[in-house]
Amino acid sequence: MIDYSGKLYRPPSEADSLILQATLGCSYNECSFCGMYRDKDFRVRPLEELQEEIDWARVRLPEVRKVFLADGDALVAKTSFLEELLDRLNLAFPRLRRISVYASPQSLQVRSVEEMRRLREKGLSLYYLGIESGDDQVLAALQKGVDAEEMVRVARKAVDAGVKLSVMILLGAGGRERSREHARGSARVVNAVQPRFVSTLVMTPVPDTPLWEQHLAGAFDELDPLELACELREFLGALELEGAVFRSNHASNYLALSGTLPKDKPALVAALDRVIQDPATAGFRPEWMRGL
Repeated sequence: MIDYSGKLYRPPSEADSLILQATLGCSYNECSFCGMYRDKDFRVRPLEELQEEIDWARVRLPEVRKVFLADGDALVAKTSFLEELLDRLNLAFPRLRRISVYASPQSLQVRSVEEMRRLREKGLSLYYLGIESGDDQVLAALQKGVDAEEMVRVARKAVDAGVKLSVMILLGAGGRERSREHARGSARVVNAVQPRFVSTLVMTPVPDTPLWEQHLAGAFDELDPLELACELREFLGALELEGAVFRSNHASNYLALSGTLPKDKPALVAALDRVIQDPATAGFRPEWMRGL
């Protein structure tokens, strides 16, 4: 059987994927807002362990079409390890059509374009990247470990390798003081990267993180739903994408929007304008329905 270690996290779009913990924890694990892997020491799991789980799934789930490699940044593992793992997955699941992974800026820094291209040819074709912000002051506060210029550089490596990128922006990450700079800077970075998918989450304090300590001290400037709608309007209005799917369907969002850009950009912006003009009709998601 598959014996998952600790809490398991995956993107919403991987709900029907086989999840395999190729690595445990996160090799970086410094982001001020993230509490997902604070209780785990990072390590790459032995291929022999993973093969036992692949064999178990092959017998019971022979129709697997998608695999998500957990935990936080399995892409940081050695290329030879990932190539062997991908070969084993492809052998076990003949109908497999996509393998995906979380990618941190740090893991993208150590991967060459050629390495990512080779991994893509073996099926690792989708990376989920938390850009979070395009404003350098916000990125520094979030302790992402890179500035906006470096974020663009490493993300473009994946695009150049033919990998599909799904990027995330954290609404509210700049507080009230830097809301506009955060929204506009995030749009600039996303425009420079040209990912296939763009989604927004709302920055939410969780226990055992530096952000939680700021929250308890009253130092975290949490935006209300209307202010977040204004920030999202600023962000979407500045996006110039050649072909991307946009979603704000993560449970942390107060508004669930989706569309294809640039085709649906006018409708999305108009929907946000209506919310801003008449918040009473917005239908914001109630607090009890929100989560991470």
